Amino acid sequence: MKRIIMHWTAGWGVASNLDREHYHAIVEGDGNVVYGRFRPEDNESTATTYAAHTRGLNTGSIGLAMAGMVGATEKPFYRGKSPINMTQLTTFADIVAEMALTYDIPVTRRTVLTHAEVEPTLGVWQRGKWDINWLPGENAPLDPIEAGDRLRSLVKLSQLVMAKKSIKTRIIERLVA
Repeated sequence: MKRIIMHWTAGWGVASNLDREHYHAIVEGDGNVVYGRFRPEDNESTATTYAAHTRGLNTGSIGLAMAGMVGATEKPFYRGKSPINMTQLTTFADIVAEMALTYDIPVTRRTVLTHAEVEPTLGVWQRGKWDINWLPGENAPLDPIEAGDRLRSLVKLSQLVMAKKSIKTRIIERLVA
């Protein structure tokens, strides 16, 4: 796998069957993680069935999403009836971090990015997609790259916490062995 593309579903705060068709994992509003119908490996080739989440960029891409933002509009800004929240965002960062570690994907602007960053960063037209350029606590959408940088910072922090827990576990295992 080459990259992770981060999304919101534009639905309610729970994963729908349609969401499960398009994303490899979805974080619901309460922080629950629902896995999609397809494994990330199904997107190594898009010649057969796969999770279609990003126009022209599904091959080699893992699609992860937060359930929410139904009815949201970018201009004029309205966060919708089911905005993403901090609980969800924290779990989402953990899932992205775990997938990046599992698939050896470095956390950079070109390899872990939001759907809104795909067009300006990779040059693949996305029909005006703006997920994720608004984050909980903000009063308006951010520049897509700024929002992506904030998300990547959370992902890197999650990876550091995971590494620390892993080291602690190995030390404890050696002590009791």
